[in-house]
Amino acid sequence: MRVCGVELAGNDANVALLNLENGMIKLPDCRARKLSLQKAATAHELKYFQKSFAQLVQDYKIETIVIRQRPMKGKFAGGAIGFKLEAALELLEGVQVIVMPPTEIKAALKDSHMYIDFSDTGLKGFQKSAFETALAYVSQHL
Repeated sequence: MRVCGVELAGNDANVALLNLENGMIKLPDCRARKLSLQKAATAHELKYFQKSFAQLVQDYKIETIVIRQRPMKGKFAGGAIGFKLEAALELLEGVQVIVMPPTEIKAALKDSHMYIDFSDTGLKGFQKSAFETALAYVSQHL
C-alpha cells in the first residue's frame, strides 16, 4: 500500500509518502516535498496543479491520497485557495482520495502500536502534518 499524506497550507500542498510492505512502513524518496499554486487560483493554474499531482501519483504508484481536513470556519479555517486545491485533488482519477479529520488522525496515532519519531524520518518540518496524516491512515489499515 502506497499512501500520500497531504496538508494544505495557503497555496501549498505539503506531501509525505509512506509505503506499507509486509507490515513494515517505509518512507520512499520523493522528488516533491510540496506542490504549489504558482500564481492566482485561475482555472489554468488549478489544472496545472492537478496535472502535476496526477503525474506524481502515476510516477510513484500512489494508491491513496489522504488529505488532512481543515475547518470551514473559525480561527483555523482554511482559505478559499486551499479548498480549490482540495477539490482539484479529490477530482483526480485512478486514485482513492480521503479527507481525514484531525480528531481521527490524533486518535489513530494514539491508538497505534507503531511509533515513528518524526526527527528520524529525514523529512522537513513543514511535512510533519502530512506525514502524521499518512501514518494515521496506514495505522488504521494494518
